[in-house]
Amino acid sequence: MSVNDVVFGFGAHSVVNDGPELLHMVQQVDRDGLDHFSLSDHPYIGERLDAYASLGFLLGRTQHIAGFVNVTNLPTRPAPMLARTVTTLSALSGGRVVLGMGAGGLWDRISDMGVPRLSPADAVDAFEEAIVLVKKLSGGGPPVTYQGRHYQVNEIEPAPVAAPPVWTGSVGPKSLAVTGRVADGWIPGHAADWLSERYRTSRPVIDEAAATAGRDPRDIRTIFNFPGRITDQPLTATRNRDGRWVGGSVAQWVEELTGAVLEHGASGFTLFSPSGGTQDIGTLSRWSSEIVPSIREALAKENA
Repeated sequence: MSVNDVVFGFGAHSVVNDGPELLHMVQQVDRDGLDHFSLSDHPYIGERLDAYASLGFLLGRTQHIAGFVNVTNLPTRPAPMLARTVTTLSALSGGRVVLGMGAGGLWDRISDMGVPRLSPADAVDAFEEAIVLVKKLSGGGPPVTYQGRHYQVNEIEPAPVAAPPVWTGSVGPKSLAVTGRVADGWIPGHAADWLSERYRTSRPVIDEAAATAGRDPRDIRTIFNFPGRITDQPLTATRNRDGRWVGGSVAQWVEELTGAVLEHGASGFTLFSPSGGTQDIGTLSRWSSEIVPSIREALAKENA
């Protein structure tokens, strides 16, 4: 894999009062050269910043970094309007948008928003229809009529803007197959990493579905969400008893993530705070200014 194909970012779970700090962090890593930032989408939590309003604001205050919602709460954001939102953001930002998509997980809270509850099977069907429809309503061309089970549009003009890449948070076999058929990337759920059983058993489902649909499985990248500490001294163990990555020194991070790319096909990494809250600015700075450049350098040497 080319060093230019591997992307690095960070994720935030930001509440309203975190706005100034979030802007500062995104602007800092934009200058440092990170590829993307991500925001979570839980519109039923009143103290959270709205993901798409925040995304537009942050893209407007940066120059190079891409943004995405990791992942979009699809049941509360109908696909035809979502298509308009992401193509508009792409047009205004110069293409610095990724569409993170999920079928919807916390249905008790989602239904509290007045959204009809779907069965797991119907939610996945709607998820696939939404991805297909967003792509149909992008990239120009004649008016679109689409009659699905969950979404219907009649003679709607597509935006003259290409659809952004679609990265999914698929977990179950049916949604993993959807990723293989129609998406561009996969974010393994539950912070599963490249050595996890979840990754080893799930990625083949994506690859088989992609091949069956006539696609090259290698075109569907795997971007890992994961937490971890950055320490001044090497740790004796960089994984806990459950086999999860816990972090280590800069050199240990570089060795682990370079191996993830070269040996396990990783094509992206999004760093989250181990606490689950807003990222620590010191850790984020070391990630973007020390670890990421070193990984890129190591990968460049491998590809030379």
